[in-house]
Amino acid sequence: MSEIFLTNTLGRKKEKFEATNSLVTIYSCGPTVYRNVHIGNLRTYISVDLLIRALKYNGYEVRHVKNITDVGHMRSTGADTAYDPIINEALKEGKTPAEIAEIYTQAYFEDQKKLNILDAHVNPKATEHIAEMIALTEELVKNDLAYEVEGTVYFDVKKFKDYGKLSGNTLDKMGQLLEAVRVSVETDKKDSVDFALWKLSKDDRAMVWDSPWGKGFPGWHIECSAMSLKHLTKAFESGKFDPEEVKTIDIHSGGEDLIFPHHEDEIAQSQGASGKEFVKYWFHGGFLTVDDKKMSRSAGNYLVLNDIESKEYKPLSFRYLTLTAHYRSKLNFTWESLTAAQIALKNLYREISRYYQESEAKIGCAEYEERFLAAVNDDLDTPKALTVVWELVKSDYPASAKLKSLLKFDEFLGLDLHTVSSGKISDEVGALVEEREKARAAKDFAKADELRAEIAKKGFEVVDEEAGPKLKKIIQ
Repeated sequence: MSEIFLTNTLGRKKEKFEATNSLVTIYSCGPTVYRNVHIGNLRTYISVDLLIRALKYNGYEVRHVKNITDVGHMRSTGADTAYDPIINEALKEGKTPAEIAEIYTQAYFEDQKKLNILDAHVNPKATEHIAEMIALTEELVKNDLAYEVEGTVYFDVKKFKDYGKLSGNTLDKMGQLLEAVRVSVETDKKDSVDFALWKLSKDDRAMVWDSPWGKGFPGWHIECSAMSLKHLTKAFESGKFDPEEVKTIDIHSGGEDLIFPHHEDEIAQSQGASGKEFVKYWFHGGFLTVDDKKMSRSAGNYLVLNDIESKEYKPLSFRYLTLTAHYRSKLNFTWESLTAAQIALKNLYREISRYYQESEAKIGCAEYEERFLAAVNDDLDTPKALTVVWELVKSDYPASAKLKSLLKFDEFLGLDLHTVSSGKISDEVGALVEEREKARAAKDFAKADELRAEIAKKGFEVVDEEAGPKLKKIIQ
């Protein structure tokens, strides 16, 4: 296997990736399913997809877990009442929280499919892992890292000496940062930096569970600790939490907005419960802005994939657009940039459709394959990888050899280049081309135009060249 280098947020530098065993374990923070995920979320999921494809491209086996948060993030409205977005949406639409979550879970899966994002091996739902969350919370209380206040359990941050190592924040900055990310600041905690593991239900909530501390619901951060340890280690295999069975997870991914407090708190909880390193590599994608502004409904620039499709853009054009920027860089979305991405992708499809008319090559273009692999393994440098793609397209290598290499590249890029294989010329289309050539030779240009239109209906554009007619697959 070639060496892969990834930027590890934990060390804030690019590091050589070394798996802990033959199977690479990856946990990703997935969607909160109370509305359609926006294109910023989708950019993050594409980045993770590229990571997984890169590992497979290098011959690794991968087990990927991406959660579904169907409980909701608990935040303060500024008053004493807390709200759950899923419950709010359910009330507005006259549906149960479970019904709302299921609708948007399926919408999320459809978006992933359209963007050619590989399915995770497991998509655990938070509501199906309450027992594991309670067990982890009990372990933290037993380890004197958590305390109860009238049915709510808090993590005692100052007792965890490594707190802040992921984000690089010191404890004296935590209060300010908590306010900055709008995390609720309860008045019953020992310290403002402490965070909730389990919360007492103080009102008539639709989603509550029994616990040793009374009826309540989990804090946001404990969900991911429970689900990652459940599905990527044997920590809960005995039916209860066993810290001896915890193994270090290779990679944990998410958007950079989750570094603090979410991922910082995951580390504290998971390592506090097991006494072992939680995750070796932390992989974070950069923000996506729209017209250089943060997405928000109030600003009118909040976009979901359906918005893109409604303007007749193909979902894979958005995927191509994300490839033009490094996953850690900010990506500014504009309709002009999406148009350029769609044109580039169509041009690539058209080029490849011509290559299928050649006999199949036994080997690809080694020089370009080496350069492409080097770009992939250098922290997923997709802009450089796309440069290699287009230089190969413009090269003098035989079309069949180009095709073989490009299809290999697409195992990483995920642009569905193999689907252009339908551009192979059928006997029916070939017969129409021959008939058109006879019409042109007889100077029956009206008939030739009719046949050109008929060929177009079959999905091909006729390009008349000095050496004879060439066909290009029409890319919609």
